[in-house]
Amino acid sequence: MANKLIDEQSPYLLQHAFNPVDWRPWGDEAFLKAKTENKPLLVSIGYSACHWCHVMEHESFEDDDVAAYMNEHFVCIKVDREEHPDVDHLYMDAVQAIAGNGGWPLNVFVTPDRAPFYGGTYYPPRPAYNRPSWMQILNRMNEIWQNQRGEAEQQAGQLVAHLRQASAKGASAAAPRGAGFCREIADNLLKQADKEMGGFGNAPKFPGTMAIIFLLEHYRFTGYEPALKHALRSLDAMIDGGIYDQLAGGFARYATDRNWLVPHFEKMLYDNALVVSALCDAYSITKDLRYKIIIEETINFIETELKDKSGGYYCALDADSEGVEGKFYTWTWQEWTAALGGNDPVPAQYFGVRPEGNWEGTNILHVAATMEDVARQDCITVTETKQRIDAAKRKLLAARRYRLRPGTDDKSLLSWNALMNITLTKAGVCLGPGAGDKYIDRAGAHMEWMMAAYNGPDGLLHAWKDGKAKIPAKLDDYAYLVQAMLQLASASGENNWVLQANALMETITKDFAHGAGFYYFTSEQQKDIIVRKLELYDGAMPSANAVMAHNLWICGMCMERADWLGAAVDMIQSMADTTLRYSYSYGYWATLLQRNTEGMKTVICAGNNVAGLARNMQEKYLPHAFLLTCTKEICDLPILKNKYFDGKLHIFVCSEQACLSPVTTEEQALSLIG
Repeated sequence: MANKLIDEQSPYLLQHAFNPVDWRPWGDEAFLKAKTENKPLLVSIGYSACHWCHVMEHESFEDDDVAAYMNEHFVCIKVDREEHPDVDHLYMDAVQAIAGNGGWPLNVFVTPDRAPFYGGTYYPPRPAYNRPSWMQILNRMNEIWQNQRGEAEQQAGQLVAHLRQASAKGASAAAPRGAGFCREIADNLLKQADKEMGGFGNAPKFPGTMAIIFLLEHYRFTGYEPALKHALRSLDAMIDGGIYDQLAGGFARYATDRNWLVPHFEKMLYDNALVVSALCDAYSITKDLRYKIIIEETINFIETELKDKSGGYYCALDADSEGVEGKFYTWTWQEWTAALGGNDPVPAQYFGVRPEGNWEGTNILHVAATMEDVARQDCITVTETKQRIDAAKRKLLAARRYRLRPGTDDKSLLSWNALMNITLTKAGVCLGPGAGDKYIDRAGAHMEWMMAAYNGPDGLLHAWKDGKAKIPAKLDDYAYLVQAMLQLASASGENNWVLQANALMETITKDFAHGAGFYYFTSEQQKDIIVRKLELYDGAMPSANAVMAHNLWICGMCMERADWLGAAVDMIQSMADTTLRYSYSYGYWATLLQRNTEGMKTVICAGNNVAGLARNMQEKYLPHAFLLTCTKEICDLPILKNKYFDGKLHIFVCSEQACLSPVTTEEQALSLIG
């Protein structure tokens, strides 16, 4: 018999719809029930691609006896963290304050007033891993509620006060920083770098794309070779590793080992969008065709595996299939030889495949040797080596199509789709006229889809599935969408997107403003969250506040809003000390600090037939410059007024102070941009 999750859209919630636990979705009804019945609530948070979420479901939530105890003593809520990131942020912060760590599944015990009083992550069915069993936790929480409720409510109140105080803090006073300050940030990142294997720190290893993008831009502005060397080493290691699907493209969420061999096999839309963004910068600097190939392969993976027929992008592919993590992607020696019709040593050497396996008796494909090394070892040409590897890939892909595929989380989130839109535009710009045109066209069509899919009667909505959108949008939804509009306007020449971005900025500054000059994660219109979070650091995705600072600068320039320009500079400079201390966690802020140091510019190409010139300039990798085009028909932004001169070409380079005298050649403009 189904519980109350059966009518939900989220694949994660639907996975739990037939649990014997009387799960309820997040909402007022569950909290009213808890008040009426005088019970605490269990808020259990996860997501569909989470391996340990599946494990705990099978071990505990599908057990009739465990479910009966949960139903008797608690009101149980199941939350998809991707649908409700605000709920996840609130209770994750609480658990980290209680236990010093967090993760998913996240299980939090909450008063009927929504205040957390205890929580943790995965609990086994029997005591193990130095953890109590799930039933022990349930028994203890019930005892506390029955016998020590006053203490529990007092602790919950103190915890909520702590969380509110943390969100009330702003950053340090704004102060300008010079170029040497950005070198300190770069060196701090390099101190955390794994100089041998790439990336940052040991295991587990996440892509760290915001830090990589900062290092690439630092090289662009300063020529600092160590920054470029480590950024490229990190990208190369990921491309060669098991974290990258060597057959069909696409990056897994992270590697569990230092060598990038063993991924946590789930593939998320946002990770792939951000890694492609970093690869675009690497290609812009090096023009190494390898990066172009991976950019195109990864976008093709996203288009093939994560795109809805209506035009949006899904969230993720699961880590598991047939109940086994990574089964879809790994190969036993028997499976390998059967797929290839024998044992060709060339692809085995290249992909590091062995009879005994390289992970738990199976093989994770990775680039174990270069084609040149394999050719030398087998006394054949590099051309023949490539042909045999390509032939093996085709056979392996054909064999893999008969496997049971991992599940797809087929909801679409506005924030993640906006990141993907930015990446499509960036790929179009970096690959240049011709090769890149299709990606800018796709970004335009996708933007139109987002505007149709996520617009609700009272503002933007966060989650879409099967033609229906719900849940009020959060700060990252708005911030990323504004940035996507601005980047699309720059790449396509369709300046109407700047006007639409400006309208959204008015909404954000009205509904999300924080007294310290930043922005809350939730709108003031939303009443179901007891603590409005102020989040300044990068998580798996860029800090929405940092993206807002970027948006304020661009919109301030385009709309000639001195107040927005001043707010942007204040936000950026006030984050300098924090960014220096915690450089890896504040990579987007570091990038903005660096661009501000170099002097952010708006470049206007005015005159007839300027589209080609604009595309050529964008291809030059100018991360600190926002480029607009102005023709006789399209001069509809305040900054573009009076920038048209009888059809003749004029290029204006503008800072927040003023526009310089116009020049008439690309070379002259590039010298002014710097």
